[in-house]
This record gives sequence, C-alpha cells and structure tokens, in this order.
Amino acid sequence: MSKTIDYYFTVTSPWSYLGDARLRAIADRHGWRIDHKPVDMGKVFAVSGGLPLAKRPPQRVAYRMMELKRWRARLGVPLTLEPAFFPAADKTARRLILAAKKDGLDAQQLGELVHAFMRVVWVDEKDIADPATQAEIMDGMGLDGARLLASADTAEVDDIAQAYTEQAKSIGVFGAPTYVIDGELFWGQDRLDFVEEKVSAQGHG
Repeated sequence: MSKTIDYYFTVTSPWSYLGDARLRAIADRHGWRIDHKPVDMGKVFAVSGGLPLAKRPPQRVAYRMMELKRWRARLGVPLTLEPAFFPAADKTARRLILAAKKDGLDAQQLGELVHAFMRVVWVDEKDIADPATQAEIMDGMGLDGARLLASADTAEVDDIAQAYTEQAKSIGVFGAPTYVIDGELFWGQDRLDFVEEKVSAQGHG
C-alpha cells in the first residue's frame, strides 16, 4: 500500500483551490504523501464530455456561481468569484510546477508552490501567464525562477506534462480536482471527507 494520494488538478480550477489546503491538511494528519499531477483539463474534457465554462448552458453557469458562494462562506476562505484573469492560460504555470517537482522540491514546498499559483488566480487576480507574475511567485518562495523557467521549456518536462494528462484520461478522470487512492477516484473538493475516511481506514504512513 503506497500511502499516496494522486492529485489531478488545475491551478485555474476554483474547486481545486477550495480543496487544496484541506487536502494537504488531511495528508499531514495521517502521514500520507500527495503526488501532484497538474493536467491539461481541456484535453481531459475532450474525451470525457466536459465543457469549458464559456460553453456551458446558463443553468449550469448560474448554479456554479451559487455553489462557489456557498463553499466560500462554508470554508471561510478568500475567493474572487469572477477574477480579472479567468480563464487564464495555465500551460507555463503547470510546467513550472512540474519542473520544480522534477528538480526535487520537497513535498511541502511543492504544495505551497501549487497553492501560490492558485491564490494568484483566485485571490490576487493576477495573470499567471505573465512572466512577471511567475517570477514573483518563484522569488517569493526563494526558488531560482530563471532556472525553473528554462527547465519548464524542455522536452523532458513536456513529456511529463503529457504523461500526466494521458494518465488522467486513462483512469477515468473527467474534472478537477480528482483525488485517487489505490485506483479509487474521488471527484471534487466536496468529496474530501471520503478521502479522509479512506486514508484513515488504511492507517498512518
């Protein structure tokens, strides 16, 4: 038993953001590891029937907004409902995270980096596709931004990025966030209670 939660997400998903800190707290409480796997959700939607927000029917768009308000209030977390830069191009942010992971950034710091990108979108309302914003995040964490940007643009990181997206498609992921434990999928931050039940039942790492 691996004691690992595979975490498929996008930094531009408000639901990934709402669940991110709680997921890390669950892993910490039970001594589990999170394997961060950012994916290209557009490619996942293409094979799973999902639609980007702009193409969803008005009923679904309206209900999404109601749910975001409910969860923002329930969790007491800052969340801009309609951020200035959304939808945002997350390709470079995704690859920066993967470059940092490949570089050996420890699990705690990697989680903090992921959350920093999410906060930039959903709290600070900055453009994560802007190199200046990316550099600000890297510098804020004491990372070598220039080196990570160079690494993010390599074929090796591109292969990792594509592999995670293909992996997500192959196991049945259809939205973000999805948490996977021993092949069992939990879709959505509102399923984190079930995630904690699962890891608790399987024991401390």
